[in-house]
Amino acid sequence: MEKATVPPGFQDMLGFGLIEALLGRRSRRFFLGAEIPDGVFAYKSRHSSIPLSELEKLLVVAACGTNTSWHDMICRARRYAPFLSNYTGAAGGRTFPSSAGFHTSMTFFTDDEGVYVLDIRDAPAFAEREEDGSLEPEGILHVLKSYIRKIQDGRLGLPPVVPYTEAHNTWVANHPGTLLVIPVGDLAQHVLLVLCYMLQNGLVLTDDIHRCSIPGVERFKNIVDVNNVWPLTFVEQWSLAELTAELSTSCYAGTLILQAMGLGGWMFNGLDPFSVLGTNSSAGVPGLGFRYDSDKRWPYPNPTGLEGVMEGFCPPHYQDMRAAVEAICKRKFGPGGPFHPDTSGLWKDSGKVRSAAQVHSEEFRECVAWQAQYVFDTFGKFPGTVPSIFVITYLQAHHLDLEFYDTFYKPGAYLKTHATHMACWHPHGPV
Repeated sequence: MEKATVPPGFQDMLGFGLIEALLGRRSRRFFLGAEIPDGVFAYKSRHSSIPLSELEKLLVVAACGTNTSWHDMICRARRYAPFLSNYTGAAGGRTFPSSAGFHTSMTFFTDDEGVYVLDIRDAPAFAEREEDGSLEPEGILHVLKSYIRKIQDGRLGLPPVVPYTEAHNTWVANHPGTLLVIPVGDLAQHVLLVLCYMLQNGLVLTDDIHRCSIPGVERFKNIVDVNNVWPLTFVEQWSLAELTAELSTSCYAGTLILQAMGLGGWMFNGLDPFSVLGTNSSAGVPGLGFRYDSDKRWPYPNPTGLEGVMEGFCPPHYQDMRAAVEAICKRKFGPGGPFHPDTSGLWKDSGKVRSAAQVHSEEFRECVAWQAQYVFDTFGKFPGTVPSIFVITYLQAHHLDLEFYDTFYKPGAYLKTHATHMACWHPHGPV
């Protein structure tokens, strides 16, 4: 990014304070071109919608999920010290936290021109930190662009009507001129990583729904106390909660940069998640186009992945759960993974640190796969009681119509950054 092309608002954003972002955070929904047809806030914008510029889009997407160099990993676990803790799934850090560094989510987004994916889940560090710990934002954005892939033309196919969009969002969500960011989590992979975590800490599953232990799990009694168990429903609900935190903090990071940039928008969950992923494609609602399956045992269709883009760590994208476990181990211990000695890092001797983790043995892998395959065979999918692919929170960004707020609100409804946004970010007019 050349300095000459950077608008003055960019430098203002870099100097914006964290406290001001926290205290100034609000859901500001009324955008240029919007209309509320009735009620106490009935109002029709006098202006046409103005899409975000390329720089504005990059900044919002970066806030929601860009690479932030290498992460520190977990240094020690008493149960298997002096080996390095080996839970982590990726070597790079992002703008949001992930449980034990699993990092199973990917960032999708849509605007008037298309649907895109930011494919950096397993990316190496975009840049090394300076001695003061800083990263240069322009350089991060430059690398970020090379990891964005367009997967559909045109805006996400999700009509702004009930039941695909919740009633209170039909007038505002995913409309022309807006940017919609959609973090998507691979819950199948997350649960597999939790099973690895459990076994590393001396635990196995028990099927509390059918009130039985995992048949044949006793064959692994030489590596784990098979009577030390966690219930299946607890493990899957806990994993769902952990992944929800990952997806939600991604969007929250985005809300903070909206304040610094003077953009409107908000984080929300008022879209039908199954329609977003594509399980209503037969009704003419393509969403993101994920594959899904149905079964009379399930209360809702189960999305499993988007071929060539984001394939869940479960069948049909893997032959069986043992193959999915091998893919997990390749991600963790293979080239580029967090526990491969040739993967760079932030330590003075990164090779020594990364090779200090205990690689999962064949018996360890077989034990994890045995439990996972039981779940798949018993419930017809993996995980058994929650979706394989999961979405819950979204972030929308748009240009505010300040006249709406001036009409209905007392002064203070928006920040100085919002008041000066068009002059600071579009000094030569919208592009």
